[in-house]
Amino acid sequence: MAGAGGRAPLGRCWGRGKGRGGGDSRGITSPLSFTPPGFKRWLSSSAPAPRVCVVGSGPAGFYTAQHILKHHNGAQVDIYEKLPVPFGLVRFGVAPDHPEVKNVINAFTQTARLERCAYYGNITVGRDVTVAELRQAYHAVVLSYGAEDNRVLGIPGENLSGVYSARAFVGWYNGLPENRDLKPDLSCETALIVGHGNVALDIARILLSPLSLLRKTDITDCSLAALACSKVKRVWLVGRRGPLQVAFTIKELREMINLPGARPVLNPADFTGLENAIKDAPRPRKRLTELMIKTALEKPGEKTVEVQAAATQAVAPREWGLKFQRSPQEVLPTADGRRVRGVRMALTHLEGSGDSAKAVPTGDVEELECGLVLSSIGYRSLPLDPSVPFNTQRGIIPNSSGRVEGVPGLYCSGWVKRGPTGVIITTMNDSFDTAQSVLEDLQVGVLDVSASREGFGAVGSILRSRGVHPVSFSDWEKIDAAEVARGKAAGKPREKIVDPQEMLQLIGH
Repeated sequence: MAGAGGRAPLGRCWGRGKGRGGGDSRGITSPLSFTPPGFKRWLSSSAPAPRVCVVGSGPAGFYTAQHILKHHNGAQVDIYEKLPVPFGLVRFGVAPDHPEVKNVINAFTQTARLERCAYYGNITVGRDVTVAELRQAYHAVVLSYGAEDNRVLGIPGENLSGVYSARAFVGWYNGLPENRDLKPDLSCETALIVGHGNVALDIARILLSPLSLLRKTDITDCSLAALACSKVKRVWLVGRRGPLQVAFTIKELREMINLPGARPVLNPADFTGLENAIKDAPRPRKRLTELMIKTALEKPGEKTVEVQAAATQAVAPREWGLKFQRSPQEVLPTADGRRVRGVRMALTHLEGSGDSAKAVPTGDVEELECGLVLSSIGYRSLPLDPSVPFNTQRGIIPNSSGRVEGVPGLYCSGWVKRGPTGVIITTMNDSFDTAQSVLEDLQVGVLDVSASREGFGAVGSILRSRGVHPVSFSDWEKIDAAEVARGKAAGKPREKIVDPQEMLQLIGH
């Protein structure tokens, strides 16, 4: 999944798509309207046009391309994507019931339609074409392919039936082709999500949302059908640390608290003494903790803005709750040894405070029964090509301001540059930073543009010889139109096509 931007481990990845300088009334950043403080504009000279290749069409890729095109009047940028369809985690990671976060797609579309920008989908860099071949064809190559794998729990029983990674589950309900056949078993009453980030809350919300709400979103048809038959009515979100270390944000928590037909179950004992502890905390952390405390202590029927639905939720058929200071030790099997029946957890105490607090096992354990386990502890990047340096431990390409160490002309941006953290504006600024490194290297001659490069002219010949058929942006717009038409027929914004072969047939490939 080429993409970037997000707190994958797992506060959820995406910022609101609003409130950025130069945006229009919908909060969308125009591709040629935003100049961060301190960024210079490089004008083209009579030198040959620099050809830049960006690998990955998620936010990191598009923001990198956008900044280079804006600040160099002669540069030509080609964006390569593994899938036929663009936009990475904006398409495949953002929750279906958060359509406003996807508004950035409008800005990315403007960028892709620029005369000096081209999109080539259905190309797997490292397989269909090597990084070395791209470096021969372009003056600069920027790797922005995101985090395509998930971190594992590393405990016994993790591979039992009924245990899924958050990445796969999110990919399933969002139509990521590789997860379209997941078929999660939703026949149990209790689900356990390991993780206290926004993605964990996304999954809990999708599992417990009324179908009437989900039917109006772009959730896939097969996911909607599975959720319609779901028996899940209780979701526990488990974290190793305490309430002061949760990674989700107040907007997502408020959504969960006000979810129709589902009541929050928070243990007041978990919040004892926290009012004093948060007196000097940063405002976002303070407000978030205050909301958890209020939710834990308020009695049904006490009317406040946050729990105005408390009276009806007291008899809600579904419930969810936060469990703190518990670290999964083992996924427990059913009698036949095939399926999950629960999770054994080590109880922990915290050493230190704030974000640096460490969870240390107390020696006590407890078991929690569940028939579905979702691991939401983070994404991770993978090496793309043997010629590219990669820090396996940190899951990043070693770099300085986006310049790949020891490989002149090779750059990186987004999650593969800094790790899978941050919201979308973090990725935007990070990508602008990498783009600025490219522009500076062009300006001072580190990148020699005196010799022209063929760009896609050369790569296209290689791809043809290997039987690879690229997908253009106009091809994508045909797929997009088909999805929107199918969605309209079902009363949805779109019905995503989940099979790449069907996508390719649609455009005559």
